[in-house]
Parts: sequence; structure tokens; C-alpha cells
Amino acid sequence: MKTVKVQELSLEKFNRYGSFANLRDPETDKLGARPIEFYRDMLQLDLGMAQPSFSVCRVEKRALIVDISEYHNTTCEGLMPLDEAVYIHVAPANGGDKVPVEQIEIFRVPQGTFVSLRRGVWHHAPFTISSKAANVLIVLPERTYAVDCVVQEIPAKNRIKISPR
Repeated sequence: MKTVKVQELSLEKFNRYGSFANLRDPETDKLGARPIEFYRDMLQLDLGMAQPSFSVCRVEKRALIVDISEYHNTTCEGLMPLDEAVYIHVAPANGGDKVPVEQIEIFRVPQGTFVSLRRGVWHHAPFTISSKAANVLIVLPERTYAVDCVVQEIPAKNRIKISPR
């Protein structure tokens, strides 16, 4: 089994998969000054013409093994850990039914950081870093999981072990 080290999010390293913004502690342009500051247009999530739907994915402690992955053809996906940092796996869009396991990367997403994944990027449920369950906000068009979700299990010999450091 191949092991992949966790990386900290950086614009340079994550750009091929999408974008992100720390919504809890913004460090960007703003309008106004204390006591009212407005951090505008921090992140975009293209959902096409669909109505956004907000869901929560609660992930409990489990083995740090990437054994399944998915992608969406017609929409981006947004996610934000609400109460705990998480690890996510991503791989470039390839438009196929085979997960490009040799290209999987692992990123640590801090609590309160919103990640926008591009169309076609392989991913799946995050991994909680601590022993606590993590609640992760998921933003997708309504029913995407039922109408636009290609899911593939990764064969045991090709699974990825996540190395925290």
C-alpha cells in the first residue's frame, strides 16, 4: 500500500483542484473598519444553474486509508469543516471510471476553511484528524449524490495510506 503525506493547504499546491478561503479568520481585502468589517467575494462555487443545497457530512475517526473516491461531471463541490480540522484526498479530473491513485494528494483543511473543488476532481468524505467526530458543511446542487456522482472503490492493492507528517 502506498503512503501519501498530508500537505498544508496553499494556493500554489491546491490550485489545480480548486480554491479555498479561511472564513473564520479572513486575511483579504475588506470594506469598512472595526466594529463592522465586510470581507467580500472571498470564494466562488460554480453550481451551474442549480439551486445550492447545504448538507452536513459527519465523519468519525476511522483508518486513514483512501479506499473510495468520487467525482461530479456537472458541478463543483464546496466543503467546510465546522468544528474540527480534516484531511481530504483529491486527484485531478480525468473523466474516466478509474481513480488516478498515483496522483492522489492529501491536504489538511483547517476548521472554518471553505474549499471549492472543481468539476471532475476525485474526492470523497473527509477524515477527522482528532478522536472527535467532525461535522463538515457540504454545498452541492440538490440531489447531486443521486444524479451526478461517479463513485469508484479502489482495489485493496492500490489503496492509499495517509501519513499525517
